[in-house]
Amino acid sequence: MTTRIATEEDLPALRALMARAIAELQTGFLDPAQVKASHKVMGLDTQLVADRTYHLVEIDGQIAGCGGWSFRATLYGGDDSIVAREPAPLDPATDAAKIRAMYTNPDFARRGIGSMVLAACEAAAAARGFRRTELMATAAGVPLYRRAGYREAEPVRMVDVDGVGVPLVRMTKSLFPG
Repeated sequence: MTTRIATEEDLPALRALMARAIAELQTGFLDPAQVKASHKVMGLDTQLVADRTYHLVEIDGQIAGCGGWSFRATLYGGDDSIVAREPAPLDPATDAAKIRAMYTNPDFARRGIGSMVLAACEAAAAARGFRRTELMATAAGVPLYRRAGYREAEPVRMVDVDGVGVPLVRMTKSLFPG
Protein backbone atom coordinates (compact mmCIF):
# COMPACT_ATOMS: atom_id res chain seq x y z
CA MET A 1 0.00 0.00 0.00
CA THR A 2 1.44 3.36 -1.02
CA THR A 3 0.22 6.94 -0.76
CA ARG A 4 1.06 9.81 -3.04
CA ILE A 5 -0.21 13.12 -4.38
CA ALA A 6 -2.39 12.78 -7.48
CA THR A 7 -1.23 14.22 -10.80
CA GLU A 8 -3.03 15.22 -13.97
CA GLU A 9 -2.20 11.80 -15.42
CA ASP A 10 -4.42 10.24 -12.74
CA LEU A 11 -7.55 12.19 -13.74
CA PRO A 12 -9.20 9.54 -15.98
CA ALA A 13 -8.72 6.82 -13.36
CA LEU A 14 -9.94 9.11 -10.57
CA ARG A 15 -13.10 10.04 -12.47
CA ALA A 16 -13.85 6.36 -13.13
CA LEU A 17 -13.27 5.45 -9.48
CA MET A 18 -15.55 8.27 -8.30
CA ALA A 19 -18.38 7.33 -10.65
CA ARG A 20 -18.20 3.74 -9.48
CA ALA A 21 -17.95 4.69 -5.79
CA ILE A 22 -21.01 6.96 -6.03
CA ALA A 23 -23.00 4.30 -7.87
CA GLU A 24 -22.07 1.41 -5.59
CA LEU A 25 -21.28 2.75 -2.12
CA GLN A 26 -24.20 5.18 -1.76
CA THR A 27 -26.83 2.49 -2.46
CA GLY A 28 -27.18 1.42 1.16
CA PHE A 29 -27.89 5.02 2.18
CA LEU A 30 -29.84 6.56 -0.71
CA ASP A 31 -32.64 5.47 -2.98
CA PRO A 32 -31.87 4.93 -6.71
CA ALA A 33 -33.05 8.42 -7.73
CA GLN A 34 -30.83 10.01 -5.06
CA VAL A 35 -27.82 7.94 -6.14
CA LYS A 36 -28.33 9.07 -9.74
CA ALA A 37 -28.73 12.70 -8.65
CA SER A 38 -25.57 12.44 -6.51
CA HIS A 39 -23.44 12.35 -9.64
CA LYS A 40 -24.45 15.99 -10.25
CA VAL A 41 -23.45 17.08 -6.75
CA MET A 42 -20.22 15.14 -6.24
CA GLY A 43 -17.12 14.55 -8.31
CA LEU A 44 -13.54 15.62 -8.83
CA ASP A 45 -12.52 19.25 -8.52
CA THR A 46 -9.34 19.32 -10.62
CA GLN A 47 -8.23 22.43 -8.69
CA LEU A 48 -7.26 20.04 -5.88
CA VAL A 49 -4.96 18.14 -8.24
CA ALA A 50 -3.50 21.39 -9.60
CA ASP A 51 -2.93 22.61 -6.02
CA ARG A 52 -1.21 19.28 -5.17
CA THR A 53 -3.55 18.70 -2.24
CA TYR A 54 -5.25 15.58 -3.60
CA HIS A 55 -4.03 12.31 -2.07
CA LEU A 56 -4.46 8.76 -3.25
CA VAL A 57 -3.73 5.32 -1.90
CA GLU A 58 -2.64 2.57 -4.27
CA ILE A 59 -2.60 -1.16 -3.70
CA ASP A 60 -0.69 -3.19 -6.28
CA GLY A 61 -0.79 -0.25 -8.69
CA GLN A 62 -4.58 0.21 -8.43
CA ILE A 63 -6.13 3.31 -6.84
CA ALA A 64 -7.84 2.07 -3.68
CA GLY A 65 -9.00 5.46 -2.46
CA CYS A 66 -8.55 9.16 -2.83
CA GLY A 67 -9.40 12.45 -1.21
CA GLY A 68 -8.08 15.92 -0.74
CA TRP A 69 -8.03 19.01 1.32
CA SER A 70 -8.17 22.59 0.19
CA PHE A 71 -6.94 25.99 1.26
CA ARG A 72 -9.70 27.46 -0.93
CA ALA A 73 -13.27 28.44 0.03
CA THR A 74 -15.12 25.76 -1.97
CA LEU A 75 -16.67 23.23 0.43
CA TYR A 76 -17.78 20.57 -2.05
CA GLY A 77 -18.61 19.84 -5.68
CA GLY A 78 -16.61 18.83 -8.71
CA ASP A 79 -15.80 20.20 -12.14
CA ASP A 80 -19.04 18.87 -13.61
CA SER A 81 -21.33 19.36 -10.61
CA ILE A 82 -24.16 21.83 -10.23
CA VAL A 83 -22.46 23.30 -7.15
CA ALA A 84 -20.88 26.74 -7.50
CA ARG A 85 -17.24 26.79 -6.54
CA GLU A 86 -15.25 29.59 -4.93
CA PRO A 87 -11.47 29.49 -5.49
CA ALA A 88 -10.63 32.31 -3.04
CA PRO A 89 -7.83 31.33 -0.65
CA LEU A 90 -8.58 30.79 3.03
CA ASP A 91 -6.76 32.24 6.04
CA PRO A 92 -5.44 29.40 8.24
CA ALA A 93 -5.65 31.66 11.30
CA THR A 94 -9.40 32.10 11.00
CA ASP A 95 -10.78 29.64 8.43
CA ALA A 96 -11.17 25.87 8.35
CA ALA A 97 -9.41 23.86 5.67
CA LYS A 98 -11.86 21.99 3.47
CA ILE A 99 -11.73 18.20 3.25
CA ARG A 100 -12.90 17.37 -0.25
CA ALA A 101 -13.81 14.59 -2.70
CA MET A 102 -13.21 11.54 -0.52
CA TYR A 103 -13.84 8.27 -2.39
CA THR A 104 -12.99 4.61 -1.88
CA ASN A 105 -12.75 2.10 -4.69
CA PRO A 106 -15.61 -0.34 -3.93
CA ASP A 107 -13.15 -3.24 -4.30
CA PHE A 108 -11.29 -1.90 -1.25
CA ALA A 109 -14.19 -0.64 0.89
CA ARG A 110 -14.13 -1.20 4.66
CA ARG A 111 -10.36 -1.69 4.84
CA GLY A 112 -9.37 1.62 6.42
CA ILE A 113 -8.49 3.34 3.14
CA GLY A 114 -10.82 6.29 3.80
CA SER A 115 -9.36 6.76 7.27
CA MET A 116 -5.85 6.70 5.83
CA VAL A 117 -6.66 9.33 3.20
CA LEU A 118 -8.50 11.49 5.74
CA ALA A 119 -5.54 11.38 8.16
CA ALA A 120 -3.13 12.38 5.37
CA CYS A 121 -5.35 15.32 4.43
CA GLU A 122 -5.69 16.49 8.03
CA ALA A 123 -1.93 16.26 8.60
CA ALA A 124 -1.21 18.24 5.43
CA ALA A 125 -3.74 20.94 6.38
CA ALA A 126 -2.27 21.17 9.89
CA ALA A 127 1.23 21.47 8.42
CA ARG A 128 -0.03 24.49 6.44
CA GLY A 129 -1.23 26.11 9.68
CA PHE A 130 -4.92 25.23 9.67
CA ARG A 131 -6.37 24.50 13.11
CA ARG A 132 -9.77 23.27 11.94
CA THR A 133 -11.27 21.32 9.05
CA GLU A 134 -14.75 21.13 7.66
CA LEU A 135 -16.43 19.02 5.03
CA MET A 136 -19.75 18.27 3.41
CA ALA A 137 -20.52 14.63 4.11
CA THR A 138 -22.66 12.28 2.10
CA ALA A 139 -24.90 9.88 3.97
CA ALA A 140 -22.38 7.10 3.29
CA GLY A 141 -19.49 9.21 4.61
CA VAL A 142 -21.03 10.34 7.91
CA PRO A 143 -20.07 7.16 9.86
CA LEU A 144 -16.40 7.47 8.80
CA TYR A 145 -16.23 11.14 9.73
CA ARG A 146 -17.92 10.61 13.10
CA ARG A 147 -15.37 7.90 13.95
CA ALA A 148 -12.61 10.36 12.98
CA GLY A 149 -13.92 12.99 15.42
CA TYR A 150 -16.06 15.15 13.15
CA ARG A 151 -19.26 16.66 14.51
CA GLU A 152 -22.31 17.89 12.66
CA ALA A 153 -22.19 21.66 12.29
CA GLU A 154 -25.70 21.99 10.92
CA PRO A 155 -28.67 19.70 10.35
CA VAL A 156 -28.94 17.50 7.30
CA ARG A 157 -29.89 19.54 4.31
CA MET A 158 -31.26 18.38 1.04
CA VAL A 159 -29.60 19.66 -2.12
CA ASP A 160 -32.17 19.76 -4.91
CA VAL A 161 -31.06 18.06 -8.11
CA ASP A 162 -33.80 18.12 -10.74
CA GLY A 163 -36.45 17.67 -8.05
CA VAL A 164 -34.58 14.97 -6.13
CA GLY A 165 -33.26 15.78 -2.68
CA VAL A 166 -29.71 14.60 -1.96
CA PRO A 167 -28.91 14.69 1.79
CA LEU A 168 -25.64 16.29 2.85
CA VAL A 169 -24.25 17.16 6.29
CA ARG A 170 -21.66 19.89 7.00
CA MET A 171 -19.24 18.57 9.63
CA THR A 172 -16.29 20.13 11.44
CA LYS A 173 -13.27 19.05 13.46
CA SER A 174 -10.59 20.77 15.50
CA LEU A 175 -7.15 19.53 14.47
CA PHE A 176 -5.71 20.58 17.83
CA PRO A 177 -8.34 19.68 20.45
CA GLY A 178 -8.07 21.06 23.94
